[in-house]
Amino acid sequence: MKSTARVPEVYAKFAEELVEASGQVILKYWRKPFEIEDKTHADNRAESSSPVTIADREAEATIRRLIAAKYPNHGVIGEEFGPSPCIDFGEKTTMETAEWQWVLDPIDGTKSFMTGKPVFGTLVALCYRGEPLLGVIDQPISKERWIGVIGHGTTLNGIPCKAFSDTNPTLLADALAYATTPDMFAPGVEAAAFDRLRTAVKRMLFGCDCYAYALLASNFGPSIVCEADLQTYDYLALVPVVSAAGGIISDWNGNPLSLHQTGQGRVLAASTPKLHQQALAILQQQSITRLVHFPTLRNAPLLLLATCFGAVLGYSFGRR
Repeated sequence: MKSTARVPEVYAKFAEELVEASGQVILKYWRKPFEIEDKTHADNRAESSSPVTIADREAEATIRRLIAAKYPNHGVIGEEFGPSPCIDFGEKTTMETAEWQWVLDPIDGTKSFMTGKPVFGTLVALCYRGEPLLGVIDQPISKERWIGVIGHGTTLNGIPCKAFSDTNPTLLADALAYATTPDMFAPGVEAAAFDRLRTAVKRMLFGCDCYAYALLASNFGPSIVCEADLQTYDYLALVPVVSAAGGIISDWNGNPLSLHQTGQGRVLAASTPKLHQQALAILQQQSITRLVHFPTLRNAPLLLLATCFGAVLGYSFGRR
């Protein structure tokens, strides 16, 4: 059930203050030498596919300090430091029990940032009891800032922007598709579903991270974004930006995304409802595809009986 809550204007202005402050931190390190670390798992195994820099950590720490100072009763969760307890009437509460919850990704697209490619972004989402109502995508290098507020629309640098719309339903074969990397899809059913989708679109582009969703919300033609293996901080800010611009964003089953409904980290966004429906249909074909591709496994007894019956008939006709 969707929330009827509305984002106070003061919160939207504060979100801009947050990305202004984090942007100043990021600019200090832009195309400068710095150490790059690989994130580690709980068992201390390095995860080389997920690097982190001093810019990531300083930017998130800056945002957290500002939130704690102004709204100590708000929950905060971020990529670099996880969930933080908040103060509510003098008592510590959890991220989940706070009414308002900030979800942060200081640099979405760290690989682009550390290699000097300006297609990363700072993501800030504000959720009300888990539902994302406000989202910011800030690109401090190009000075582009998308702000989406559910019920109020999406703006790019203060100017309203809309996702592509067409009175004549656009076919998937005419659409542009984005994904950060083909490696984000797990081998097997997930990768097979993505392969079907990428062959159905007009053109496939990789490597844009959150910037792809910003472009989708800015009327750059019919487009979709299909990704997997994402965390809540990777996509919650994108939900209001895309939705308030008139686009559609969900998990691969068409369900809405929230702090508590993660869709197994699989996200599908589209500029029109028709494109979204077509893409969902392709992603959900796996059970039918597996039945068609492997009939001998499912119908082995029937096929064996038919083979034996055919052999008997062949023998009988042969004797005649």
